[in-house]
Amino acid sequence: MQNPQVLAALQERLDNVSHTPSSYIETLPKAVKRRINALKQLQVRCAHIEAKFYEEVHDLERKYAALYQPLFDKRREFITGDVEPTDAESEWHSENEEEEKLAGDMKNKVVIAEKEEAAAEELNPKGIPEFWFTIFRNVDMLSELVQEYDEPILKHLQDIKVKFSDPGQPMSFVLEFHFEPNDYFTNPVLTKTYKMKSEPDKADPFSFEGPEIVDCDGCTIDWKKGKNVTVKTIKKKQKHKGRGTVRTITKQVPNESFFNFFSPLKASGDGESLDEDSEFTLASDFEIGHFFRERIVPRAVLYFTGEAIEDDDNFEEGEEGEEEELEGDEEGEDEDDAEINPKKEPSQPAECKQQ
Repeated sequence: MQNPQVLAALQERLDNVSHTPSSYIETLPKAVKRRINALKQLQVRCAHIEAKFYEEVHDLERKYAALYQPLFDKRREFITGDVEPTDAESEWHSENEEEEKLAGDMKNKVVIAEKEEAAAEELNPKGIPEFWFTIFRNVDMLSELVQEYDEPILKHLQDIKVKFSDPGQPMSFVLEFHFEPNDYFTNPVLTKTYKMKSEPDKADPFSFEGPEIVDCDGCTIDWKKGKNVTVKTIKKKQKHKGRGTVRTITKQVPNESFFNFFSPLKASGDGESLDEDSEFTLASDFEIGHFFRERIVPRAVLYFTGEAIEDDDNFEEGEEGEEEELEGDEEGEDEDDAEINPKKEPSQPAECKQQ
């Protein structure tokens, strides 16, 4: 490679090919390709180390989930009204505290007599009514799943918990939906288990980007008679081929409902590929499970008040603004550069990728 003539010949070959990564690699000498293969082996080893890193992260999540749980248990007690927060626990300083205090003082002076009379009649609902149902309404990803006939059932939802798999068990997490006694089903808890994988794929090790949800299992809902909102009854007329008589039969068919969430589509495990619609449904399910685990359960009060939703909207706007700025900087790139740096499609979070 020190020979100037060899270098000149190599440069000429490079100048005569289109500037894409694959075409460039093809032009390299055999000895260089051999070294690149050695780098790929190192990359695979890095991926396996990264997988171990994520396994330890999962162990840390399990450890800290145990520390969070007493706070989440107290949250449930406040929501259901089983426990009333103390004055110290309910004290909160808002950004507009001084203005609110001044306005409150003025109002007290003007209408103190009316407030005393109203206080005697004022209803004091137990806990925080419809706390989780309000979160479902506030979050677009969830509200899209909820039908009108689901709403009365979701008003009985008292808590959502995340349980991580035990040490030594395959990586997974369980979403637990706790309901108070109701007129719709007898289950006190509905569960959804998400199975995860945190190891490089043998066929494509370079695609590894962390733990991925690869499958999920729901649970059987013990519906009370006539209360199953996941099916509907339709009437259908049938004509007898020989006699020509007509009869009316009734049959149950699937019905759109949030509670279909607990009867998920199964990921294909027998080598057969899913159709495009099924793949989309499964990927959406994984994304929803990930969102419950990472956002809804840890920050429930902020999704109830809408503050977390405003933060999410601001973050998305920032991403779009940055993208526009980058596109502006790239203006004037030629077609060859565009081939070398193709625009990537938006990807899901690592945990939500389908295998």
